[in-house]
Amino acid sequence: MPGDLTDFTKLCIHTITTKPWKVEEAAENYSREGIKGISVWRDALDGRNIGKTGLLLRNKGLEIVSLVRGGFFPSVSTDIRRKAIEENKKAIDEAALLGAPLLVLVCGADPAQPLKVSISQIKNGIEAVLPYAEKQNIKLAIEPLHPLYSDTRSAINTLSQANDLAEYFNSSFVGVAVDVYHVWWDPHLKNEIIRCGNNLFAFHICDWLSPTKDLLNDRGLMGEGCIPLKEIRDWVGQAGFTGFNEVEIFSNRFWAEDQHRFLKNIKKAYLENS
Repeated sequence: MPGDLTDFTKLCIHTITTKPWKVEEAAENYSREGIKGISVWRDALDGRNIGKTGLLLRNKGLEIVSLVRGGFFPSVSTDIRRKAIEENKKAIDEAALLGAPLLVLVCGADPAQPLKVSISQIKNGIEAVLPYAEKQNIKLAIEPLHPLYSDTRSAINTLSQANDLAEYFNSSFVGVAVDVYHVWWDPHLKNEIIRCGNNLFAFHICDWLSPTKDLLNDRGLMGEGCIPLKEIRDWVGQAGFTGFNEVEIFSNRFWAEDQHRFLKNIKKAYLENS
C-alpha cells in the first residue's frame, strides 16, 4: 500500500486544491495540520524568487513532491510547438530551482488535427526536452487525462497510452502520473497500474461527483462520489508505489468556502476513504 493512512506522513496537497491561499499561506497551514507533502502549481510561483520559495516550503517541514505542470506540446503551428519546447525547459528550470524532483506533464492536443498527429507531436516534444530534464535531474510524469479532455488538453487519454509512451523512452526520467479522476472508468486499469511498476511516479486522488455540475471544476472529496478509491489505491500498492497520496481537487464549491475548514475536511476524508 502506498503510504500509511494512520497519519499524514504520505498526504500531499496541491496548491491548486486550496487555490484561494497564496503559496506561503498554504505552506503555513499545511504544516500546522501535520501534512508533509506539497505539489506546487506554476502559477503559485508568479512574481516570487523560486529558490527562496522552495527553501520556505522545506523549512515548514514540507517535502516538495512535484511541480505542475508542463506539456501542451501539440499544435498545427510549428512556431507554437517550438515555443512549447522552450516553455517546458523553463518549467524544468523552475522545478530545479524549487527543489521539486518531478514535473507533471499535461500533454496537450489540437482539435484542428487528428489525435494520432498530436500523439506524435507529444512524443517529439518529450524527446526534445528529455536530455535537458536529465541534465537538471528532473523526472517527467506523463498524466493521462479523461477522454472528455481529448480535444485540447491531452491526446493521451488512457493509462495504456501513457505506459506505451513511457516505455518507448526507456528512461528512468520518464514515467506516468495516475490521477483517479481521469482513469477510474478504465476497464483495464488494474492491469495498467500494475504494468507501471517503477514508472509510476505520482498518484493523485479526489472523487467524481454524480451528477457533476462542471466537468473541470466540480471534483469531490474522497468518498463523496463514485470512484472506487480504496481498490485503486490497493492496485497502486501492488505496483510497488510508496510515494505520496496527492490530493488534487478543482472545485468552485470548495474554493468558495473557508479554506481552513476545507483542509480539515480533506484530512478527515483522507483517513476515512482513501
